[in-house]
Amino acid sequence: MAGGDQPPAGGQQGRRYWRWSKEDFFPEPSFQSWRSYGGALAATVPRLRDRVAARSTDAIEAGTLLAESENPLRRCLTWVDLAFLGFGSVVGSGVFVLTGQEARFDAGPAIPLAYAAAGFSALLSSFCYAELATEIPSAGGSFSYLRVELGDMAAFLAAGNILLEAVVGAAGLGRSWTSYLAALLGRDSDSLRIHVPALAEGFNLLDPIAVVVLISTSALAMSGARLTSTINSLASVVGIVIIAFVMGFGFTHFHSSNLEPSFFPFGAAGVFRAAAVVYWSYTGFDMVATMAEETKNPGRDVPIGLLSSMSAITVVYCLMSFALVGMQKYSDIDPNAAYSVAFAATGLKWARYVVALGALKGMTSGLLVGALGQARYTTQIARTHMIPPYFALVHPKTGTPVYATMAVTLGAACVALFSSLDVLASVSSISTLFIFALVAVALLVRRYYVAGRTPAAQLRTFLCYLALLVLSSIGISVYYNSRYAGRWPGYAVFGMGWAAGTAGLAFAANQQRVPRMYGVPLMPWLPAMSVATNLFLMGSLGSLAYMRFGICTVAMLVYYVLFGVHATYDVAHSVDAADAVADNVEQGKIALPVSTGPA
Repeated sequence: MAGGDQPPAGGQQGRRYWRWSKEDFFPEPSFQSWRSYGGALAATVPRLRDRVAARSTDAIEAGTLLAESENPLRRCLTWVDLAFLGFGSVVGSGVFVLTGQEARFDAGPAIPLAYAAAGFSALLSSFCYAELATEIPSAGGSFSYLRVELGDMAAFLAAGNILLEAVVGAAGLGRSWTSYLAALLGRDSDSLRIHVPALAEGFNLLDPIAVVVLISTSALAMSGARLTSTINSLASVVGIVIIAFVMGFGFTHFHSSNLEPSFFPFGAAGVFRAAAVVYWSYTGFDMVATMAEETKNPGRDVPIGLLSSMSAITVVYCLMSFALVGMQKYSDIDPNAAYSVAFAATGLKWARYVVALGALKGMTSGLLVGALGQARYTTQIARTHMIPPYFALVHPKTGTPVYATMAVTLGAACVALFSSLDVLASVSSISTLFIFALVAVALLVRRYYVAGRTPAAQLRTFLCYLALLVLSSIGISVYYNSRYAGRWPGYAVFGMGWAAGTAGLAFAANQQRVPRMYGVPLMPWLPAMSVATNLFLMGSLGSLAYMRFGICTVAMLVYYVLFGVHATYDVAHSVDAADAVADNVEQGKIALPVSTGPA
């Protein structure tokens, strides 16, 4: 990290929380006047050279930066809270919507294997998140991990994608909530929306109910993490009862003949296509990592809460999907209302209301936990001044980042009011897999490289094997989606490249750091598999996803060049930064994290 890369003092006694001034949004010297901003723009190139590879530290991300919020987030959560938060954030409407679609068109009766494959990939990522969250217990989650291990540029690109997914994901859930409410009332999915013919197609069905739901769940999230966690836990119990009903009645009407004549009607390729789609039923677990700063004992509670919830969810998804294809032959499954139609076919027409209620509960919990996690991401990003530090402020009474929550909610509400689900779907997906792959790489970097301590020869060895691992993973993904996918030599070449890269890390490179509390098992094989599986699933996405990713990346880089790089440069090179941090520590404004150790 660049010398003196410390933030200026954040805590200021006696200041009101509810305030709104230029100084709150742009306190850095580069933005004090048009003249100073012009000078900053003229120095863009050397500033970019300074910031692109600058790395943060554990102490800064989980300690020093906390002063920017002026008030602390409250440590009030246990592993039980985290497990239920993981369940609430992941188990949404996806399993009810995607299972029928993928069983009907891609996987057939083998849909449980698609969920198992996707769950395996998600579980690999959750292992990586668990170790990094215990080592760097910051509200920034993946943003903080990447800033420490891969530098400012990688962290900024992750930050932009995190904020984009926060807005689009919440808006999509809000729109889906309205559709399922209509289904619960026995009406058409668009019947509760307002049609405005003057607006363009895809934006002409206004959804005020989605806006109300988004605002309501965010208001609850702003009231406090403890209260939100309690309500989520109670709602999760309801969700478990509904899932038990679906599986119980499903297996009661299970007929093995529905699995015939072929368990793999679309072959292995169909199972992998389905796995890439149903993977989105697992997204959201990373929100648990953002709660590490509010966890009483993150070294113990985060791994237990994260891994237990993801393991249980994988089993539940496999059983729910197996019950569906056992109730009804895959070719007869309704791709739009799979469980409702399957239950109706067995004479349980009333069960569609239970399914709709379960989906509504899942989406409500997803919005609630999402509001918690997304606001924490935003808070940490603002603490670094990549976005205005105004959004880092924590309310003194609730102990929550009210401004950050409001900002994400306002953006999501505006999008949800106008945009249809198919429009939202075209601008989602790839960012999550991209970030998960980067987090796995960051964990490998953390274990095998320590700045100022790792010998140059060791660094070269590590980088060579890491490059071989990553490039081989990309090669497998590209080859699988090419016209040569049916030929085995390509898989053998790229597979051996991946194995050689991972084996090189295991036997030729020396680990430079030992985890303080929780460590990922089977290092480096497990994170290497996480890199490969995430990149493989990325390869299954269409060209539209990559086009959107490219456009958004360009827009993010423009913002970074015009604003982000200058704000972070000023913070890193503030003349008084070191003295300000020392004063804050002495006055108790910065509370450096104290680990209680493993139980």
